[in-house]
Amino acid sequence: MGAPVQPYQRRFLQLALRCDVLRFGEFTLKSGRTSPYFFNAGHFDSGSAMVALAECYVDALAADGLGYDMLFGPAYKGIPLATAVAVVLAQRGRDLPLAFNRKETKAHGEGGNLIGAPLRGRVLIVDDVITAGTAVRESVELIRRAGAEVVGVLVALDRQERGVGAQSAAAEVAAEFGVRVIAIARLNELLSYTDEHPELAPQHARLSDYRQRHGAAGATGEYE
Repeated sequence: MGAPVQPYQRRFLQLALRCDVLRFGEFTLKSGRTSPYFFNAGHFDSGSAMVALAECYVDALAADGLGYDMLFGPAYKGIPLATAVAVVLAQRGRDLPLAFNRKETKAHGEGGNLIGAPLRGRVLIVDDVITAGTAVRESVELIRRAGAEVVGVLVALDRQERGVGAQSAAAEVAAEFGVRVIAIARLNELLSYTDEHPELAPQHARLSDYRQRHGAAGATGEYE
């Protein structure tokens, strides 16, 4: 079984399929596993797609209820994602500070590796997925060094599969830093979505088998 699919999650999965962000087949991951699906947020590559995606991010945030004061986008994919989320939030009446980093430190101009608003208060990191958690760890260190507090990480998809240990990378990040990890959708919702569509029945069977073999602790139930 999967999990109940909320309207914003259904919109997100439909958008991901339409934009070829979410593909089914056989894909070799960095872990060496052969996955029946692949997620590449780089294919959200038009203005309308980014707006629709950002609306899903904001709806996921609203559903969670997390409190935050500003947004941070890790280089590189997190930069346009956090920017798009900030725009949609402003359109909905909440104008928030936004910052992001560059991977290389500039020695000229304004210098440093931070761009945008000063890091203050409760910071929400916005990215596409959490794989090894490296980008999140670098971001947390940078934000804390500036004297701000990281309260959460907002991602598009949580694959809910084991990393090095029994937990998923998202769960490891949540436990390590004591922050909330919010995903628009998880493998559980993707399973439910494919179960709702008869034409995706073969994909549902493959996804279910993959979760059975590689699912993280808690992946067969509600993830916190």
